[in-house]
Amino acid sequence: MRVLIVSWEYPPVVVGGLGRHVHHLATELAGQGHEIVVLTRRPTGTDALSHPTTDTTVDGVRIVAVAEDPIEFDFGRDMMAWTLAMGHSFVRAGLGVLAGERHSLNVGGWAPDVVHAHDWLVAHPAIALAEYFDVPLVSTIHATEAGRHSGWVSGPTNRQVHSVEWWLARESDSLITCSASMRDEVTRLFGPEIPDVSVIHNGIDIRTWPFAPRPAASPPELLFAGRLEYEKGVQDLLAALPRIRRTHPGTTLTVAGTGTQAEWLAEQARRHRVTKAVRFLGAVDHDGLLTLMHRCSAIVLPSRYEPFGIVALEAAATGAPLVVSTAGGLGEAVSDPTTGLTFHPGDVAGIASAVRATLADPSAAAARAVAARDRLTGEFSWGEVAERTAGVYLAAKRRVRHPVGRPHIPERPLPERDPGQSE
Repeated sequence: MRVLIVSWEYPPVVVGGLGRHVHHLATELAGQGHEIVVLTRRPTGTDALSHPTTDTTVDGVRIVAVAEDPIEFDFGRDMMAWTLAMGHSFVRAGLGVLAGERHSLNVGGWAPDVVHAHDWLVAHPAIALAEYFDVPLVSTIHATEAGRHSGWVSGPTNRQVHSVEWWLARESDSLITCSASMRDEVTRLFGPEIPDVSVIHNGIDIRTWPFAPRPAASPPELLFAGRLEYEKGVQDLLAALPRIRRTHPGTTLTVAGTGTQAEWLAEQARRHRVTKAVRFLGAVDHDGLLTLMHRCSAIVLPSRYEPFGIVALEAAATGAPLVVSTAGGLGEAVSDPTTGLTFHPGDVAGIASAVRATLADPSAAAARAVAARDRLTGEFSWGEVAERTAGVYLAAKRRVRHPVGRPHIPERPLPERDPGQSE
């Protein structure tokens, strides 16, 4: 099939896990014989002079990376305006480069069999291009605004983002989520008049995350890797650290990542009097993160909201013992006590208990780590992910469009999921 993938991040422009997901999916689909074009962007804060539009082929994937328009929009300050401007540039590139209209990079006409959108930021160009080419629109919903904010979408920007997510879900001909919990969330938020939702877990390339036995770490070193945002729950891990250090003196925590809550989390470390036991490293490249995973006594992922949690798979591939919350996809990726130990989101005592149990029995932790890695080779391989995604492409049919009114936007938080509720 000819597939047009639309994503606001793709290497080398990577903001989070979405960029890596799209990269692995695109290259695997290309390797399986599909003709893949990725429509993406140049780095934030650039322009057509410093970073012009490029049209390249890497690993069998044709990548059209679109230059930013020379407009004074800042993503952090003008998120919706910035996103709409990006979408406009994507549409022009899609019509100019791909449809073969007059363009400096014109390489002839090209038409997809399906358009695949990744998240709300590309809703406008993906919907427009699917309509122009008259082909099915498949959308992967990686997370939701309501989920990221504990059900609240009361602020103006929150409501705007939620409405675009709702519109994208309604305009799509098929939807994909990375976990069963995300499928339930999408259905609850945007249903019932949405297309079928397929659950396809994220994948992992274990070749880039080699396994290594745990060293006998003394004192123990815990690791968190991810974005420093409230929903990632690092504040709960910091609150649990004094309890952990009472039974395992000298235990340290390394925090790898950046985000809007970095300063607040540093203040939380001071509040809990663990500043000297915590290292905030900021952004860490792949090799640096691999070294940290090989060295740590356990990786702790205390997310309060997590559509999937691909870092758990990466850590498992390296042999790092997993201690994670049951939030969303993490609860599906890690099976307690077979492949890791878990706790309920926001449960500080539960974090301390699970970490203590892991540190108290290194042999059992190592056995769980081996079991976690063994599970990755089949269930979470990118080959499996690509095959299942291609199946969604083949089954998708362009639906008849009907005018829709404005969405109902909830004013109250979503009902909390019972921690014991099965998927």
